[in-house]
Amino acid sequence: MKAIVKTSRTRGASYRDAEVPVITKDELLVRVTAASISPGDLAIFNHAGPGFATPTLPFIFGQEFCGEVVEIGSQAKGFDKGDFVSVESHVFCGVCGQCRNDQRHICQNLRVIGRDLQGGFAEYAAVPARCAWKHSDSSLKDIGPVMEPFGSAVHAVLSEDLVGRTVLISGCAPHGLFAAGIAKAAGAKRVVAVDASAYRRKLALKMGADTAIDPSDKTCLSGLSKFCGPEGADAVIEMSGAQKAVALGLKALRPGGRFVAFGLPVTDISLDYAGDIVKRGLRLEGVAGREIFRSWYKMESLLKSGAVDPRPAITHTFAFKDFKKAFALINSKDKKCGKVILKP
Repeated sequence: MKAIVKTSRTRGASYRDAEVPVITKDELLVRVTAASISPGDLAIFNHAGPGFATPTLPFIFGQEFCGEVVEIGSQAKGFDKGDFVSVESHVFCGVCGQCRNDQRHICQNLRVIGRDLQGGFAEYAAVPARCAWKHSDSSLKDIGPVMEPFGSAVHAVLSEDLVGRTVLISGCAPHGLFAAGIAKAAGAKRVVAVDASAYRRKLALKMGADTAIDPSDKTCLSGLSKFCGPEGADAVIEMSGAQKAVALGLKALRPGGRFVAFGLPVTDISLDYAGDIVKRGLRLEGVAGREIFRSWYKMESLLKSGAVDPRPAITHTFAFKDFKKAFALINSKDKKCGKVILKP
């Protein structure tokens, strides 16, 4: 098969021949129909970035993908050849304290497909059957590769009731774009998006944000007060991990509000712990991935009902062989892209 392979501990990757995976008894062999580029994939390609871990080389990366089941392990129950599946990249052990308390997404023995295990930037991928989400029909086939990142946004936004609340989305990369649509569908009174990219601010409006603000504008904070009210936003969904964005989000949040920390910082972040959080009674919530599989049921309902359409956030599609063009686009300074899809 053909695959996108990390072959050296430098920036970049290669498009080359690779062996079709041999599945174990609890795995599925999936013929990949589409994949999307995740922040983790970008870190591996760039050989640097937040949360970057050096894989064992050669390594096929790709965390977000979907496809058709073509082979089934002897102990993989509930699947038939031809089933269309999207993949949950977080491989959980099922026996640790977190797994037994319905927190599989933060399993103590967590491994990640495309980071710790061979991934989906290939014509075929081996997937643990417990990590495959079987679609009931083909209605979501075109957005199958973005189910996982969409689910992360679902988890980040919907962990608390937002009906009638004002929500600030900080960072309009794909997760933030999805979050804007989800917050609006959840009944938020007003959704305000903040991003330095004019292109992505426009995408945020298409996804349902009521307004989009440039954080470099000197009137940014006063503008946020205008849209969120003098008390501040009820919730901040921080998707960028940037120091300035975190500081702005904390200032824009009302006392007693909810701050969702999703974006991974490149360096350590400093903040006034007492002044920014303790004395203002803020609720700080860290989000890592999705609730398995609770978030998947929620997102399927949102997508099939038409409450949220993630398609405006999907802006570019490339063939696997043109993957370098896709990564160059995402790495560009002007960020004129949303979610980028790769296809065999």
